[in-house]
Amino acid sequence: MRRIPLVLALLVLFASGCAHGPQPAPDPLAAGQAAGAPAAAAPGLSPADVRPVSDETGAAPQQAGPAEAAEGEEDDLDYEAEPPSTAAVTIADPLEPFNRAMFTFNDRLYFWVLKPVAEGYSAVVPEPARVSVGNFFSNLRSPIRFVNCLLQAHFIGAATELFRFMINSTIGLAGLFDPAGSEEVGLLRQDEDFGQTLGVYGIGHGFYLVWPFLGPSSPRDTVGMVGDFFAYPVSYLDPWYVWTAVRGYKAINDTSLTIGDYEAIKGAALDPYVAVRNAYIQYRHMKVQERGTIGTTEPDIPGAGSPARRVRP
Repeated sequence: MRRIPLVLALLVLFASGCAHGPQPAPDPLAAGQAAGAPAAAAPGLSPADVRPVSDETGAAPQQAGPAEAAEGEEDDLDYEAEPPSTAAVTIADPLEPFNRAMFTFNDRLYFWVLKPVAEGYSAVVPEPARVSVGNFFSNLRSPIRFVNCLLQAHFIGAATELFRFMINSTIGLAGLFDPAGSEEVGLLRQDEDFGQTLGVYGIGHGFYLVWPFLGPSSPRDTVGMVGDFFAYPVSYLDPWYVWTAVRGYKAINDTSLTIGDYEAIKGAALDPYVAVRNAYIQYRHMKVQERGTIGTTEPDIPGAGSPARRVRP
């Protein structure tokens, strides 16, 4: 019986020795996983609120929550929308075979006759003199611009043309110079004609036309050329071949100042006929839009959805 307490004491010492024995070494992989484990295990945190630590900087990369994501979407949508592109103006061309034939005729007339004559003329007459000749003929066209400004109810433009004609015909020595258009005076030429006036009143181009000698046109602009003819003082020269010769000389002088322009358009185009047609119709449309349409306060801009508000002077 005395041995029983001794045996019990030995058993207690043995059990306590096992409890305080050496612990197993921690697993590095398990320790790393524990260290990098998200704090979502902590109470009160959700996985969306946890931001893991960056390996390089130690800073927590910003992971957008729902509110921040919504704000980012608003930033993506918060931009100034580009204005709708102006639609290209087109024109019907039902007479294309005829027009192409006339285009070829005018093209050869230019390269075979008009351009060589203009180059010889420019070699003899200095540029300042040719510019003065151009000013003279421009001054003679003042009645055309004046009348069409009145017809378009563009009274400021009509007054400008009237004062330009008075100044250039006197101080400008019969229009050879343009003192009215200088920076000091500032009376700029109003490029108006009867074709544009018809357009301002809402008459469309119709279809595309190419006339021999005259070049690109349309039914509207053809009627406009007739109106310009009667408002042009040169048209009243008698006999008829006098005013024809004067117009021919004007064409030579004008060409001498613009040699290279047509060549540039033709050289850059895959189809020169189409390039000239598009350039002509776009230019004529732009000139009409600058004045707007009678009965409205602004021109209609294709593709803009609604007319742009621009009050005419």
